[in-house]
Amino acid sequence: MDITLIRTFLEVAATGSFVNAADRLFVTQSAVSLRVQRLEDTLGRPLFTRSKAGAELTPAGKEFERYAVSMIKIWEEARQQVAIPEGFTASLSIGAQYSLWPRLGFRWIDQLRQQLPDLNIRAELGMPDRLTRFLIEGVIQAALVYTPQLRPGVHVEKILDEELVMVAAWEAPTLDHLTGRYAFVDWGPEFVHAHAIHLPDLTNPGLTLSLGAMSADFIRNRQLAAYLPARYVKRYIDQGELHLVPDAPSFPYPAWAVWRDDIEPGLQANAERILRAVAGQVDSEQDAVLDRLEDISSEDAPESLGKVVKIT
Repeated sequence: MDITLIRTFLEVAATGSFVNAADRLFVTQSAVSLRVQRLEDTLGRPLFTRSKAGAELTPAGKEFERYAVSMIKIWEEARQQVAIPEGFTASLSIGAQYSLWPRLGFRWIDQLRQQLPDLNIRAELGMPDRLTRFLIEGVIQAALVYTPQLRPGVHVEKILDEELVMVAAWEAPTLDHLTGRYAFVDWGPEFVHAHAIHLPDLTNPGLTLSLGAMSADFIRNRQLAAYLPARYVKRYIDQGELHLVPDAPSFPYPAWAVWRDDIEPGLQANAERILRAVAGQVDSEQDAVLDRLEDISSEDAPESLGKVVKIT
């Protein structure tokens, strides 16, 4: 059976829409419809009920979904095993959100290559929903995310407590001179809620970015201010390209590692050990930024916008 048809089926099932599936697969809606039709013709049963609201799995579709996931998983395991280059004895596929690759994910790869020279490594980029799908399908075996999604067959472990700090692209910034120069970076509902309580004047600045750490270059080049990960912006601060805003509270934002349950135990133990060592180095760099923020802030400045988010 064509693995592309199965991937398309799972994408429609996950999004509940032929249109959204087409966007994610970078194909036309007609291509998605044709693939699903071919799959339905092969199975002899309709897999979706189509309507203006989207596409809903039929009883046959729900029954086929679990087999489709298993087939994708077996295919990915076979592909990865066969694709291990000569001279390597094991393989590890990892994914991460954009903001977690610099200074964490890349360093993890560096240390994996140094300490496990026989390990073949594959890296993927994506948002949590895409990475979760990759985990379920077996495309990746581990993922670094801010908002993990708990699913059967995976488990989650906290790696570090990220801290979001306010930085500006000009020298000597102050909280009372940000009007028209502030970009609201959306770090999720907990951040939005706490930000609205503690910094109400900056809640709707007219510019909202859901780009994570990618926002750093945007604000740096346009002389704006925003909340960004302390770990990520440390190099900009050290180079004098971004500057901490005194008295601006920080916001705790934990990062998590999501592992497939069926990953080889010895491989996971080594990979996790190395990841935690890298995270320890990141923590020390982040602490340096937070210490600097404390030094330039007044004694009565709030230290944090809110509590660490929890997985529910």
